[in-house]
Amino acid sequence: MTRCWKCQKPLEANQYSRHDSCPQCHSDTRACKNCGHFDPASYNECREPQADRVLEKEQSNFCDYFRAGAPSAAGGTMSAVDQAKKAADALFKKN
Repeated sequence: MTRCWKCQKPLEANQYSRHDSCPQCHSDTRACKNCGHFDPASYNECREPQADRVLEKEQSNFCDYFRAGAPSAAGGTMSAVDQAKKAADALFKKN
C-alpha cells in the first residue's frame, strides 16, 4: 500500500488514474511526488532517465513511467541504497 505525498493517507492501487485525487487532502495522486521514480536529488527530480521533463511535480501528468511509490513525509522517495549513498556523499563532501 502506498501513501499520499502530501498528507500521508494510505491509497489503494486503483487510486492513481489521471483524474484521481486523495480522499483526505484532494491533491492529485498521479503526480511526480507520488511516483517511485521521484527523487529531489536527481536530474529533473526523476530517477527514470527516459521520462520527459515535468515542471509541476504536484499536479497530475501523463508520464508513461509513473509507478506508485512510497513517498516520505518530505515528499520524496528513496530506497535504502539511495539513502546510504546520500549519507556517504554528505559525509565525504568537500567544503
